[in-house]
Amino acid sequence: MGDGLDRLLEGHRLSPVQRRIARYLDDHLDEAIFLSSVELAERAGVSQPSVTRFAMVLGFAGYPELRQALRPLVVGGQDPSRANDLQTAIDVEIGNLRAVREGLADASAVTELGAALAACEPLPVLGLRVSSGLATTFAYYARRIHPDVRLLTHGGSELADGLHAARRAGAGWLLAVVLPRYPAEAVQALKDAQGLGLRTAVITDRRDVPFDADVILDAPVGERLVFDSHAAPLALAMVLVEAMADAAPLRTQARLEEYERMTDRAGVFTG
Repeated sequence: MGDGLDRLLEGHRLSPVQRRIARYLDDHLDEAIFLSSVELAERAGVSQPSVTRFAMVLGFAGYPELRQALRPLVVGGQDPSRANDLQTAIDVEIGNLRAVREGLADASAVTELGAALAACEPLPVLGLRVSSGLATTFAYYARRIHPDVRLLTHGGSELADGLHAARRAGAGWLLAVVLPRYPAEAVQALKDAQGLGLRTAVITDRRDVPFDADVILDAPVGERLVFDSHAAPLALAMVLVEAMADAAPLRTQARLEEYERMTDRAGVFTG
């Protein structure tokens, strides 16, 4: 184990469960310092109370205090208390991005979904309220490589019409962005889509969401600011666009070249 972590553990006899936690910290310390006790427990394969007890065995009041003590081991000796709140919020986002990276060690779920969405014409993309921004960004880029992306960012009868129209036109999937707080209308739209025979894929913040979908891609949101920040879900969405592009390389190349010719002729960009 690292010298700093060894010093914290020195003189303490750990149970087998606590040794699992210690081993995970040693192998993933740069990520672990950004995890909550629940997240650390899940990754180490133990219970959340075991994480709390582990921290207390080492002489800390709880896991947050242990995490604060571990951070200087990663950030080069900087006293974490000297980081201001805005820096800490960015630290959390860095940890969220690391969690997404770790989740992509097995990228099969993303690549398989990318292939399915690439073959889905039309492709409806849903995002309501705070999720509309990420859904719009996804749709903007997906349209560069996909012939028929239909963005649904308004609720009510317009949303119902959009789902029905997409299904009648041959859609087999609905991609939804559903970030907290989860809009009831978005959750109902997923049920309605399933009732129409659409398969559903969701980009959201965690696996254990209070709604059903055929495929769930999760990326944590930053919760240290007044409003959530979505760097990790955005990164995951762009990875999914990449998977769609890779699934249809000839179409992707043709459409991107056509787009470049169009923007050049129209003088869309200045640089």
